[in-house]
Amino acid sequence: MDRPPGTKTASPAGTTSGGRRSALLGAMFLMATSAIGPGFITQTTTFTARLGAAFAFVIVASILVDIAVQLNVWRVIGVSGMRAQTLGNRVLPGSGYLLAVLVAFGGLVFNIGNVGGAALGLNALAGIDVKIGGTVSALIAVAIFLSRRAGVAVDRIVVVLGVVMVALTLYVAIVSHPPVGEALRQTVLPDTVDFLAVTTLIGGTVGGYITYAGAHRLIDAGVTGPRNAGRISRGSVTGILVTGVMRVILFLASLGVVAGGFRLAADSANPAADIFRSAAGELGLRLFGVVLWAAAITSVIGASYTSVSFLASFSPRTDRYRSWITVAFIVVSTAVFLLLGKAPANLLILAGALNGLILPVGLAVILWVAARRRDLMGGYRYPVWLLGIGVLAWALTIYLGWNSLSGISALWS
Repeated sequence: MDRPPGTKTASPAGTTSGGRRSALLGAMFLMATSAIGPGFITQTTTFTARLGAAFAFVIVASILVDIAVQLNVWRVIGVSGMRAQTLGNRVLPGSGYLLAVLVAFGGLVFNIGNVGGAALGLNALAGIDVKIGGTVSALIAVAIFLSRRAGVAVDRIVVVLGVVMVALTLYVAIVSHPPVGEALRQTVLPDTVDFLAVTTLIGGTVGGYITYAGAHRLIDAGVTGPRNAGRISRGSVTGILVTGVMRVILFLASLGVVAGGFRLAADSANPAADIFRSAAGELGLRLFGVVLWAAAITSVIGASYTSVSFLASFSPRTDRYRSWITVAFIVVSTAVFLLLGKAPANLLILAGALNGLILPVGLAVILWVAARRRDLMGGYRYPVWLLGIGVLAWALTIYLGWNSLSGISALWS
């Protein structure tokens, strides 16, 4: 990615100390901002309105599972220096191709929603027509991938916009005056435990293409091999914690509004916008526009980058033109949004269901490599404790995958 479109790169971006730090930071924020999309924002505000302070426990539980998943994904992919689909084909020939198709399809469908989220963000911020807003946002993403050093551009953009999202949401959280003490109490002693909310948050944070966004960026940047194992693991945890911080701040902003007596309408078309406006008036609505646009455009970048990293690496010819393939991915997503105004409902259901299957299938490959294929990791001895928590997390993803099958059956009901 760190090259002009259509040319080969001379050396990985992460070969110098400064390059490694920059690439790690970019990978952490790419993973985090890929997870913090329009759905993430709506999900968090809706669950907070329903569960109140008890949602704090759900957030902490989901973060712990997310850490277990990403520690294993980043460690195996980073140490081996192979992308998930390559590992899949080495473990079970053909499985890598299947994983690539599932990830790319889900990424494309959800990218239509991400473009729509960016359009709604600009509309809330400045009243820009949604079709114009979607087109402008897509052109910005295209410009990033066509820049001479696309990988570096991605790293810097996702870090800056990630910080902007956290800072603006923190302001709204402060002015909403949330009951922090009650939230802390319910973190360990919740009045109610909503297991569905836990599994929904896990799927939204490490499901589908999001699982591999940061780890694949590390490979492109050259931050790989056993000597980087500690650095890779710290990066994966930090990335999840960035996502968790944003989730907590958004939760506190919503909790303050709800605790103040605000009741979210059951048929609200945009619950997060209602929360921001209630907390900070017209300014809150404008801030919501910035946050939603930043969340959506970084998700467009993350979905496009990661999906194409699965498709383009099977052939040296396609990998050479990856920037152009990524641009085509964004153009198709935007064209569908402009034609339909949203992602097709049936495709969203199907993509969501398939995303639920990606995590257990992909994680099974990762854990098998960790347990039985040291040869793929240069003889690296995998920590038993890390494999253990990975297996526990995988068992939960099996449950998620089983539930996701209902989404497919809903298409014919």
